Amino acid sequence: MPHYGDYNSMLSFEQMAIRIVVALVLGAIIGFEREVIGKEAGIRTTMVVAVGAAIFAITSITLPYLVAVSDANLPDVIARNSGFLSMAGNIVVGIGFLGAGIIIKEGERVKGLTTAAIVWFTAAIGALVGLGLIEIAIFGAIVTSGTLYILRKVKLYERLKIPKQELD
Repeated sequence: MPHYGDYNSMLSFEQMAIRIVVALVLGAIIGFEREVIGKEAGIRTTMVVAVGAAIFAITSITLPYLVAVSDANLPDVIARNSGFLSMAGNIVVGIGFLGAGIIIKEGERVKGLTTAAIVWFTAAIGALVGLGLIEIAIFGAIVTSGTLYILRKVKLYERLKIPKQELD
């Protein structure tokens, strides 16, 4: 089992660092489309959200190893104290709060809904990376970012006769 500091850890420092870098890159990919069109949550925001979510996910899976006094009582710590699992779940709550601040209602129109959804999605991608599910995170980030870019390019709003300002 790798060691981090004086504690046994499920992940080595190098594994944690790689996950943080991957989350940073995927966050940048997700934010690129928003940055190009001048939206509030661009590359910097999505990078921070992805890395933050990855750090919380890494912490949640590492925490049992930090609180277990020895390898012998690790199974007991995991079985009796699943509170560390709620840390990953609370990423959703925190990001939901952040996303709510992005959404603005102006008269009959709602603005920022897509941007808020992208921030939420970026947190999910970061959490996947932090948990070690890197391949599905890469797939999800590329497919979703590509779809957003393509839909904006084909000007779906014109084809469906939707006023552009309703699309965020």
